[in-house]
Amino acid sequence: MLPTDLAYIWWPPETCSSLYLPCPVIVRLNRLLRLPRLWEWFDRTETATGYPNAFRICKVVLAILVLIHWNACMYFAISYEIGFSSDSWVYNLNGTRNNTLQRQYIYSFYWSTLTLTTIGETPTPENDVEYLFVVADFLAGVLIFATIVGNIGSMISNMNVARVEFQNRMDGVKQYMAFRRVGHELEARVIRWFAYTWSQSGALDEERVLAALPDKLKAEIAIQVHMDTLKQVRIFHDTEPGLLEALVLKLKLQVFSPGDYICRKGDVGKEMYIVKRGKLSVVGDNGVTVLATLGAGSVFGEVSVLEIAGNRTGNRRTANVRSLGYSDLFCLAKRDLWETLADYPEARSTLTQRGCQLLRKDGLLDEQIFADSQRVHDSIEGGIEKLELSVENLNMRLARLLAEYTASQAKIKQRLAKLELNGAAGGSGGREAEPQMRSRSGRLYSLQTKRRPRARLESAAKCGEAAKQNTL
Repeated sequence: MLPTDLAYIWWPPETCSSLYLPCPVIVRLNRLLRLPRLWEWFDRTETATGYPNAFRICKVVLAILVLIHWNACMYFAISYEIGFSSDSWVYNLNGTRNNTLQRQYIYSFYWSTLTLTTIGETPTPENDVEYLFVVADFLAGVLIFATIVGNIGSMISNMNVARVEFQNRMDGVKQYMAFRRVGHELEARVIRWFAYTWSQSGALDEERVLAALPDKLKAEIAIQVHMDTLKQVRIFHDTEPGLLEALVLKLKLQVFSPGDYICRKGDVGKEMYIVKRGKLSVVGDNGVTVLATLGAGSVFGEVSVLEIAGNRTGNRRTANVRSLGYSDLFCLAKRDLWETLADYPEARSTLTQRGCQLLRKDGLLDEQIFADSQRVHDSIEGGIEKLELSVENLNMRLARLLAEYTASQAKIKQRLAKLELNGAAGGSGGREAEPQMRSRSGRLYSLQTKRRPRARLESAAKCGEAAKQNTL
């Protein structure tokens, strides 16, 4: 671009009139070669920005301004070629105010805007060139600007598509409650819940939004979002990173309205909860006495999901927990926890020990029952180890028998092949020896048939002994 920029600076405007050029700006047309770079920048920015719809609208508005600018330049160039002030359609240079560059550009831009948007109210053309240019502008305005305006409308509607979808769901719930004659108090609670959900998350369904991503990326996003929350649980302190990463994928977000009970005293504990946002109150049986208040980062129900033998509460809730306002809680189900711990036996024993410490601290652990369960567990594990060893021995014996059987079959085939070759080479003498060959092959076949049942009986006896040892 540098040579043409220098030519633009050194080229005096007086030279343009001798060359019949509108102005020295014509030498800078090579800047249009940079349009592919501009489009590439648009694509990259639209992909990277967090507000793609707003960026698309700005890009379309910029395209409109550029088109109006180029059309204004063409109008001014045609006015120059025809002659300024030669008729009522071209630019009028009469007057000192109209000779300024600012006035010339503003009027040309105004004329271009009126023409391309087909608003009208422009001077009527007087010659053929002016008519052709105005017709071309009208066609461009109808085609290009209609497309641009339609794109802007679709972009604006896409910006509100989430809101419209959320509103449709809320309207459907309203119609259902009206049809079923739900009470006004409950209906108001449902509407307030919808409003809170929209204000906090924009009604985003995380599972549906992240469904297009591979499992690896979904796991990394979940780790970035929920790992700090999971580390706040006491029983998960200093556990294996792999276990925490696996548990992070199991967390489910639940929203509770004011006055909702998260759990009641005596309920079987099937989940543990981590408070992400909001406040909870631990209330007595009367529902009025407040025993404690839980805030963001608090955890409850973590011991009930471990199923520790000897727990005096029997894995049941020991208190009533109620939401004071709107509360966001992460829930980890017992089933998900134990499915994950199946791959981490060391972490499972560690978590059990930490749960026992918490129960001992509150005096809720029966040591005798816990010790008995541990002995039973150890005996079961010992039996499992013995069964695994016996299975390995059986596999080794079976492999050895198969190898011996394959080797014996190969030897028999080799002997038969040699006998056939000897019989074929004997010729006429082979005919005399044919009865002998038949008798030999018959003896070999009888020996084979006699050995096969014996080998089968021996293998069956060995398998029976192994099965008997396994059952013992």
